[in-house]
Amino acid sequence: MISELLGAKEPLFSNALKQLEKISGNPSVDVRLTAEILGKARLKTEELGLDPDDTTPKELYYGLLSKVKEDNLRIKRNILGILQDTDEVEVLVPPMVKVVNKVNIPKKCWALKRSVAKRLLKKMPPKMMMQHLGYRSIDSMLKNEPFDEMYTALRFSEGPDWLNEYNKAFASVKASDFETRDINIVVMDHAKWVDLAAHYVEKKRHNVTHVKELGVIVVVPMHAKKMRGLPLKTLPLLFHYINEIRLYSAFFKLKSTHPHFGKEIVDTLTAEPSAAAVIAGHNIHWRVIQRYFGKLDDEKHPEAFQPHVQPEDLHWRKAEAILYELDNKLSFWQDLDYVGILHEGNPVTFNFMDIAFSYSNDINFEDRYFYHFRESLWNEVFMRYMGEPVLEDQILKQLDNDMVMPEIIEASL
Repeated sequence: MISELLGAKEPLFSNALKQLEKISGNPSVDVRLTAEILGKARLKTEELGLDPDDTTPKELYYGLLSKVKEDNLRIKRNILGILQDTDEVEVLVPPMVKVVNKVNIPKKCWALKRSVAKRLLKKMPPKMMMQHLGYRSIDSMLKNEPFDEMYTALRFSEGPDWLNEYNKAFASVKASDFETRDINIVVMDHAKWVDLAAHYVEKKRHNVTHVKELGVIVVVPMHAKKMRGLPLKTLPLLFHYINEIRLYSAFFKLKSTHPHFGKEIVDTLTAEPSAAAVIAGHNIHWRVIQRYFGKLDDEKHPEAFQPHVQPEDLHWRKAEAILYELDNKLSFWQDLDYVGILHEGNPVTFNFMDIAFSYSNDINFEDRYFYHFRESLWNEVFMRYMGEPVLEDQILKQLDNDMVMPEIIEASL
């Protein structure tokens, strides 16, 4: 069932699970996870007031959409302090950013110094942006424009050729070019950037992005004046990107002593750190490793991460879990990010972000989202196996080996 929910390639996935089971002493992780998914799906269907034995997948999907609609109305009133039932973007965005800035969660990151980023841009002036904003000199633009906002907009204004050349220049950065500071959340100027950002918003179907190396989260302007379900589409994204920036920040620290640090940062930013380790022939993303060790007590902080990566760098909480503390009625969605049922080859997911996005974007049953669900389920599988001592030890050995030649765990099937 897990394989079908993931849409995994077979027999590769089943063979990998057999290896993981054999290596870790056959703890039946896959069997227990399958039973847990089925049990949670049944329980939550009942909580929606539906009969698990007599509810079609389509009815379940629309029941979940109704739940998130109800949650959005309550969040607008109780958390954002907006008493009228409005979907106006310019009304909803400022209080959402204010709420996120006030929440007491770790927001420190290890990011590129702005002075270094400015130096790089002076060497490679972004001419299309300068033309768009009406500047003739890069110095004048850097002096007069909010830097974090402008730096983020490079991905909208400059073409792939410029971005590729900039990445080559970026590969020259050193660990000393980074510093510890707070993550910054920016609301972009609508008039300046809405046209340039239109393609991003259309492609992503949301209006939040981030710049990992700069430690910046940006709310992107949209042509749309209204968007239904915006609070529970945007708030989880803001919290999610705080996690993402801190995740990559810890990874950059882990790489900080490497001789080709700058190139590794560029490779990470452009291609994702998917091979931080390898178990059972599968690349394990740093995201999975960070989340696993981030759940452990500080005193269990692995020596492989020291001295640069400290326990606070690994602290991680699901974006939804932060929302539950703001509104305990949202706890309906707790620990459902990897829960779903199958229908004609595709999942009907209980994943909060997939349902919130589906509601906001008015997605019908046939086109329902399940991207976040599949990522969460994949991560859950490997995190549970990492909890077995022999696999945790193998991961740490690979990290301690600077991730140069990760040891692929072999096992006879």
